[in-house]
Amino acid sequence: MPTAVLTVDLDAIADNYKQLRAMSTNGQCAAVVKANAYGLGVERVAPRLHREGCRTFFVATLDEGIELRELLSDAKIYILNGLTASSPQSFATYKLSPVLGSLGMTEQWSEFCRTSSNAPPAALHFDTGMNRLGLGADEMAPWQDKAEQLLKHVRVDLLMSHLACADDKNHIRNRTQLRRFAKATEKFSDIPRSLCNSAGIFLGKDYHFDLLRPGIALYGGCPNNDEKNPMRSAVQLHAPVAQIRTVDKGDFIGYGAAYRTTRKTCLATVPVGYADGYHRALGCSHDKKGASTFIGDHEAPLLGRVSMDLITIDITDVPPAMVTTGTPV
Repeated sequence: MPTAVLTVDLDAIADNYKQLRAMSTNGQCAAVVKANAYGLGVERVAPRLHREGCRTFFVATLDEGIELRELLSDAKIYILNGLTASSPQSFATYKLSPVLGSLGMTEQWSEFCRTSSNAPPAALHFDTGMNRLGLGADEMAPWQDKAEQLLKHVRVDLLMSHLACADDKNHIRNRTQLRRFAKATEKFSDIPRSLCNSAGIFLGKDYHFDLLRPGIALYGGCPNNDEKNPMRSAVQLHAPVAQIRTVDKGDFIGYGAAYRTTRKTCLATVPVGYADGYHRALGCSHDKKGASTFIGDHEAPLLGRVSMDLITIDITDVPPAMVTTGTPV
């Protein structure tokens, strides 16, 4: 029997997608399902999003793309990391579109397309200030000099960039990146454009262009700093109370005596920990408040460190009738 149960709410993910799609100026909304759909299971998440009408998906690697292609035969799938060390032929075999983000990558894909009859369309990624992936300022001039030649045999069906600070609506970098993206793509007016990640969608329609590209917001993550989360929570973790005890004021809790009680405290030990992915950073110490758990609607703060497979929570303020051994937290 499992000690902890993680529940993924596919209805919530579907509702989040529909909410984000409704914000688009033209109803075009993709889904980022990299890293196993943010850890929630791409084999369940992607088909559900497809049922809701999503036809364009983004993953990080070729392997992720191949896995997704086996699930969705008719979807448009972009590989965000581009070619890397992968063979261009693999992209053609599985009908996967590389996101070209460097001069060398564009040259490699162009050469493949010149001799291939089944090369899929590609996306071009312009780095407008993230300084991560994409054609950056150091490559723009030589790329523009060669663009006409390089793209002679390449079908490009998307131009994209990525916002770095969109979770702060007032950050000056948002407008800077918007201007840079408009300038970088002005010569390609007939090709669809995509700038918005999850947070970017909430910056307004100036940023929407032709395709929204949400990731974390689909799964219930808050897209904006210091604002109420508009997305539905898609994940819940439950574990049963294993033991209850009462300790005196001044007693220490857990490894390293990390926390000392400030009152007579009723504690519950719960069998979940960092072996289950409940991160050690969620722990509590004298100087740092930790995570909170809930029993019904009653908050029960975590006290002390997170152990490998156990946490200790403060249930002093939870009605005693609500908690016994086996009560789900």
